[in-house]
Amino acid sequence: MTNPIFVAVDTPDLARARDLATAVRGSIGGLKLGLEFFCANGPEGVRTIGATGMPIFLDLKLHDIPNTVAKAIEALRSLQPAVLTVHAAGGPAMLRAAKAAAPDGTKVVAVTVMTSLDADDLEKTGVPGTPEDQVRRLAALARESGCDGIVCSGAEVAAARVDWPGGYFVVPGIRPADGDPGDQKRVMTPRDALAAGASMLVIGRPITAAADPAQAARDIAASL
Repeated sequence: MTNPIFVAVDTPDLARARDLATAVRGSIGGLKLGLEFFCANGPEGVRTIGATGMPIFLDLKLHDIPNTVAKAIEALRSLQPAVLTVHAAGGPAMLRAAKAAAPDGTKVVAVTVMTSLDADDLEKTGVPGTPEDQVRRLAALARESGCDGIVCSGAEVAAARVDWPGGYFVVPGIRPADGDPGDQKRVMTPRDALAAGASMLVIGRPITAAADPAQAARDIAASL
């Protein structure tokens, strides 16, 4: 099995990001670079981290009109990310435009319900039902629009995989059994998420905030 662990390198400090990438290389499957890193370091920062040789999950959660998202992805083509995120709520035209603009070999996955949200939060934004209801609705939209998969919490991934057996499922909010959930409301252990159907496990602070990130990564990998 390909190592499903992608470490979330959520820091604006390029040197710190490079040190983390070097430390965990060999124990994980790839690196996630998100908005915090990208806003501080831009495409050149992504190239610097990509030079470590590990696959890059570029988690920018693009959400705009179809033409703008397509042009943004075209501007990112030279980075050749392994995985790129857009928001499913952008609608079918935007999702189709995103996939059409992506480089060959880049998986476009649609963000469904953020792991920092629960049913009360969804209700306040006008979304009826449970997080699982919304994940399944948006997963169907992503599939019909040509995306490769979705981002959802471990609590919904089993149901989403039943609906979409061939989908690629990115699961953030991963915490070891004794881990602090932090600002995440819907979390799951690495082993349970993988058993439920996750394709990628996005793990940040349990590794990056550890005294020995390399050992923390090895321990989590061994737990799988």
